[in-house]
Amino acid sequence: MLKEDRRLQMLERIIKEHNYQKSALLEVLHAAHELYGYFDKPLLTYIAERLNLPPSHVYGVASFYHLFKFRKPGEHVISACMGTACYVKGVEEIITAIEREFNIKRGGSSPDGRLSLFVTRCIGACAMAPNITIDNEVVGRATKEVVLDKIRKVLGG
Repeated sequence: MLKEDRRLQMLERIIKEHNYQKSALLEVLHAAHELYGYFDKPLLTYIAERLNLPPSHVYGVASFYHLFKFRKPGEHVISACMGTACYVKGVEEIITAIEREFNIKRGGSSPDGRLSLFVTRCIGACAMAPNITIDNEVVGRATKEVVLDKIRKVLGG
């Protein structure tokens, strides 16, 4: 299945540009994550084979970074910033409202696969805290009302 994937051809080209060097693992992981949006076992195994590294090493490096996902995200991705400024300014209340309104838990996806909710450490927009991203669009100085409304619009409701 992976071999029929056009993204795999792009990843192979990137690995080749790095001359199949083991030291390029992090760059290759970033490229693969950008192409696929998450890692699954066949993809990590492919990277391990192409860089001649043990799969356990590739998984260990990938799992060290919290920005990498190991499950396919939903059609729409909501991410809440849990940096200090966002936490102090009430992002937890917004997360709880999202969980309640859309019957979803942080780190998970809705049963229909349309919505995923993640928490990140800091997105670097502390002056606009609290921050929520909806499909990579930052909602600064977020309130639960604004965020819930934007999510409903994204979902078409």
